[in-house]
Amino acid sequence: MKLTKKLAGILLALAMVLGLAATALATQEGTLTGGSITINDAVPGQVYKAYQILYLESYNADANAYAYKANSAWEPWLKTQTAYLSFDAQGYVTWVKDADAAAFAKLAQAQAAKMTADATATAPAAAEGATYSTVKFENLKLGYYLVDTTLGTLCSLDTTNPDVVMEEKNEVPTNVKTVEEDSKVGKEGVDAWGSANDADIGQVVNFKSTITAQPGAENYVFHDKMSEGLTLDKASIKVNNVAVTDAQGNDVAGDNYTVSYPSGEGTDGCTFEIAFAQSYLDTITQATTITITYSATLNENAVIAGEGNPNESKLSYGVADSTTGEPSGTNPPSGTTPPSETKTYTWDVDVFKYTMDGETEKALAGATFTLSKNSDGSNPIALVSEGNNVYRVAKTGETGTVTEITTDATGKFTIKGLDADTYYLTETAAPAGYNKLADPVTIVIGENGVVNGTTEAPQGVNEVKVLNQSGTELPSTGGIGTTIFYIVGGVLVVGAVVLLVTKKRMNNVER
Repeated sequence: MKLTKKLAGILLALAMVLGLAATALATQEGTLTGGSITINDAVPGQVYKAYQILYLESYNADANAYAYKANSAWEPWLKTQTAYLSFDAQGYVTWVKDADAAAFAKLAQAQAAKMTADATATAPAAAEGATYSTVKFENLKLGYYLVDTTLGTLCSLDTTNPDVVMEEKNEVPTNVKTVEEDSKVGKEGVDAWGSANDADIGQVVNFKSTITAQPGAENYVFHDKMSEGLTLDKASIKVNNVAVTDAQGNDVAGDNYTVSYPSGEGTDGCTFEIAFAQSYLDTITQATTITITYSATLNENAVIAGEGNPNESKLSYGVADSTTGEPSGTNPPSGTTPPSETKTYTWDVDVFKYTMDGETEKALAGATFTLSKNSDGSNPIALVSEGNNVYRVAKTGETGTVTEITTDATGKFTIKGLDADTYYLTETAAPAGYNKLADPVTIVIGENGVVNGTTEAPQGVNEVKVLNQSGTELPSTGGIGTTIFYIVGGVLVVGAVVLLVTKKRMNNVER
């Protein structure tokens, strides 16, 4: 029993060693051995595969004479490629004069996806201070090899006689996502596109993803995932300014790409995907920029402040697996750019209506307000009540909206779903016995959501306080207002009498 366990352990260890080796001999043929393929500037983490298409029966390098025969696994397919290869009666293979080797490589690459590689290796991490590494396949039987990579870019063909060095010319494609900040549009010297923006609920937000495609691109699929606070406008999707869908969001017939909207179990949660046709990718001869633009509406599910409302995109790429149609190399598919994300923020503001009762702030009920982006209070913003004195900016066409808010006994209310902008809070009706405000209250929301921030107080205020003053009661007729005149008059009459009597006495004394 112990011997069996030891033997099993040895076999397992051996299997692991063989699995980690750069070479894994499978279907190589021929008698000439000792070949190697070295790939310089390999991209760390990418999988490289070598396929022996033809084997060398003999060769004379000095005379440039090579006797090739087809690897039996490839022979049926090779015999269909008469535009590139010629077979004689003995099975020797020669190259058709002036045939396009790059075109043949692409066809061979597609065929390789259906077959087992003769050698597989994952590029190791780059040395310190370096970007790329080196992959080497050793102990190969001599022949004409196809080398492919999960980068999905153009493969290489060459003969091991016995050694061959290939330079990795492929680059990983990139994808960069940006969002438009409407307040910066049209301003000279200011780029309106960046990683974040602010918006009102109901506002249309524009997005742009820029893909740098590489020569020999394979199986490019663009993936976009929007958060619940964003509603995609399908009809807005364009590739290089060409519509992908019609006005109703239906696919536009075309040869370059197709759009889909994955949903359900097993999907990666994408809102939409764009798959590029191989016929289009084959036209890429140098680093090419592909621009995808689309729009979404910030909706009632938007996160207020906090982490914002993310929109993420990425690009998958690589040689397609014949069964799944996804990039091969590893399962699940490898070859995906890092996610590129933008965030759309929307904000709220708290208002407190009060009067002063001595030194105490006393909440006022019955004050009515509107909110507008116009300094004169015109065109008030439509709102939807969410209860508990919370109001949300309404979406376009939403029913049950209001434009006025009346305070209750708390004197407080909140308006949410606001852009970073300047707003004007106008009092349209004051509580009974209080003077209506003469001017609107200015509310400034900064890009970081700070309300009424200043140089002296950059953190802003937690709530906008609105003070109301009451008037004093005026005197009424028949009250103290007329009595005082009688009293003053009486005093004056008495004074006059006293003065007259005194004067007569003084005159009598003088006589």
